[in-house]
Amino acid sequence: MEIEKITINNKILTYTMSLLLAALMLLPFSARCAEILADTDITEHVESQLFLDPAAPFDTVDVTTSKGIVTLTGTAPSLVGRKRAARIASTVRGVRSVINRIEVEPVRDLSAQELANSVRDALLYDAATDAYELSVTASEQGHITLAGTVDSWAKRQLSETVVGNVSGVVSITNNIEVSAKIDRPDSELLAEIAKRLHWDALVDDDFIDVAVNGGNVSLSGTIGSAAERRQAEWDAWVSGVKSVDISALEVKSWAADVEERERKYPPRSDLEIREAVEEALLYDPRVLSFTTRIKSRNGMVTLQGVVDNMEARKAAERDARNTVGVVAVNNLLKVRPVETVPDDQIEEKVRSALSRNPWTESYEISVSVKNQTVHLSGTVDSYLEKAEAENVAFRTTGVTGVRNALDVSSPETTVYNPYIYDWSIYDYPWYQGIATTNKPDRAIESGINNELQWSPFVDSDQVNVSVEDGVATLTGMVDSWPEYKAARENAFQGGAVIVINKLRVGGF
Repeated sequence: MEIEKITINNKILTYTMSLLLAALMLLPFSARCAEILADTDITEHVESQLFLDPAAPFDTVDVTTSKGIVTLTGTAPSLVGRKRAARIASTVRGVRSVINRIEVEPVRDLSAQELANSVRDALLYDAATDAYELSVTASEQGHITLAGTVDSWAKRQLSETVVGNVSGVVSITNNIEVSAKIDRPDSELLAEIAKRLHWDALVDDDFIDVAVNGGNVSLSGTIGSAAERRQAEWDAWVSGVKSVDISALEVKSWAADVEERERKYPPRSDLEIREAVEEALLYDPRVLSFTTRIKSRNGMVTLQGVVDNMEARKAAERDARNTVGVVAVNNLLKVRPVETVPDDQIEEKVRSALSRNPWTESYEISVSVKNQTVHLSGTVDSYLEKAEAENVAFRTTGVTGVRNALDVSSPETTVYNPYIYDWSIYDYPWYQGIATTNKPDRAIESGINNELQWSPFVDSDQVNVSVEDGVATLTGMVDSWPEYKAARENAFQGGAVIVINKLRVGGF
């Protein structure tokens, strides 16, 4: 069978060593030097990121780096914590790949039957997976095996994600089969994958080649970070794809240089943005079954329509936000459950879900429900855990609203990174960041500059930082809205109390 192949940008027609070397020689000297990063420095920054994250394991995890390949060893109390550590490591500049050898040692000691029942409840009570017909088996060691059939790879992965968020699960064998409704030609798959990569704000597709042979996809070329590499793989799993091979997609720091990425973010018409958001929603299993009206005006996207659960509403906003050209999202989607679930049943489901979740299980969270709106109260340790409790309630069938009155005992800045989180902490009206800091301004400024330097998504040479009384002001010019937002996150991560972002974006 003839192999269909496309080169997404004419700059590289064939990925060969000679052309790659030639392209590197054309890069600015500073960009080529950015490729030379000491393994010890990479290890230090990965450990710093794990230390700062309120949900990742730190004390029980060791980090080593060899030629840009990071290996994580040790233990984590949950499967979601294990995966989070790898995601965090993949966002550090210079990391080519992450080998995750962290073992899960769950806090909860459940029998195989108890764990299987807990996983079945998680799938049943989730507003998206409740309709999937899946079988679950569990071992005494905490290993879960999933089987059944769904109609898309995205639904298969969502099922695994839901199960991975159950406390006590050590590992998952996903035997769920994907039964595509139609058999699609390679040329059609190739064009759709290229389009997804092009419109994904989290992936720079300039140096990615896509090949499809009999429904089997191969991605090759160069990309700027290990986190982007994983995102590109997800983009390639469109309906009809049988497998995705990314072994030839290499991570090179120079590919994250702003001069190489600027072609990704030329001005987009509102028609292009609207069509791209429409397609993005079709790939999300939490949203695809709903009809959403989309408007775009100067990059400001408005979502209208009706969904039957709160998580679908939030997922639609996230998908729109991660589309190239989108400046902001006005989410006017309404939540109307198909069937009215009694308040007492919703209350029971939310309590059960909170007790299953590794991030919320150890807290005494009070739950009450009135008119399908969940009210949460009590105390948790961090903003991340407060947000996760709210997310748990959102995902529960029958919920139309959440009032989150949880107190946070150890307030700290929870920095949003789209490669780590499936949601943004800044979407929650109650989140204001920290109010005070004991760090001197000079230390905060140094911390921010360090974060900018190690970010694979921001050109630190273009950003000027000043700090006064913990308030960081960013000035300069960046080339894209994702870079604008990433710089803000870096400032919070560096220790800023408040960030005044005066960065200019291209010609805006």
